[in-house]
Amino acid sequence: MKTKTIIELLTLSSSLYVLAKEHNLFERINEMSEKSKEHFNHLADEDLLDENGNEIEFVDKLILKVNQARQELEEKIEELIAKFYKKINVAHLDEIKALHLKLEKSEDKIALLEARLNHLEAK
Repeated sequence: MKTKTIIELLTLSSSLYVLAKEHNLFERINEMSEKSKEHFNHLADEDLLDENGNEIEFVDKLILKVNQARQELEEKIEELIAKFYKKINVAHLDEIKALHLKLEKSEDKIALLEARLNHLEAK
């Protein structure tokens, strides 16, 4: 059970590392935080209307924008995870192909050794 947990933690940490490395996640967070003040000011000034034609309050606007951002983030994470697992799968396929090649060579050597043994037994 402990080994399984360790493997799961290693898999999770490697996934997070790849996400951060490939897309410079920390740099993007820094850029987003710098732009956030500007965005919030624009959001406060923006006029959004509900279905009755009344202006939505700032907090409701904020909640709406947060939900939109959450959906976009979830889509991006799904995309990145799919890419990551595709890369892992390719690595596994390469290893499997190498093992098949090694197995074929071993089978050829075994067949040759059997032929030599049969030849020696025939003498």
